[in-house]
Amino acid sequence: MLAMRACVFDLDGVLVDSEPVWEEVRRAFVAEHGGAWQPDTQSRLMGMSTAEWAAYLHSLGVRMEPGEIAKGVVERMAARYRDEMPLMPGAVAAVRRLSAQATLGLASSSPRTLIDVVLDAAGLAECFAATVSTEEVARGKPAPDGYLEAARRMGVDPGDCVAVEDSSNGLRSAYAAGMRVIAVPHPRYPPAPDALDLAWQVLPGLDALDADALS
Repeated sequence: MLAMRACVFDLDGVLVDSEPVWEEVRRAFVAEHGGAWQPDTQSRLMGMSTAEWAAYLHSLGVRMEPGEIAKGVVERMAARYRDEMPLMPGAVAAVRRLSAQATLGLASSSPRTLIDVVLDAAGLAECFAATVSTEEVARGKPAPDGYLEAARRMGVDPGDCVAVEDSSNGLRSAYAAGMRVIAVPHPRYPPAPDALDLAWQVLPGLDALDADALS
């Protein structure tokens, strides 16, 4: 098999260990504003666009409009990132290693503000030919919209792309876009077995992600 022309990364849980931060920030926000966090809330939130998760938190009883919820949570996330950027082990090296071999893109559920904060802080912005926030497409993950838009912006066919994902909804999204999916499961938030079954390859970490993994 020939090597893929492009590789599209997820951000949260793949390049930055943000899911624990998202959970902590959103849990606190819900509690402070009259809502009730449910046992399945974190798993349901993973992959949602900003508008989708803000509406969902509102449905949990948060006494604010979704737009206000989104603004408040994103401001707290940005503040946490400015204090400490929780990059995943091997993230910077993997991106730089692959950028010499393939066109890179990024398809993230994070808002544009946070994508830019992470990539600038990590010194990786110049490695990506295209970055997409699900704020910029009609539907969040598990819909394929973000991955399809990343491929379009890179000027490549989705079938010529490998996607690197960690979450259930992310794996489903990239697979639905027609990409070969490499799963790098997060140890604290493992994907559902049916979602993991969609993966072309499963890697133990980003250190194992190199040009050979794309062929």
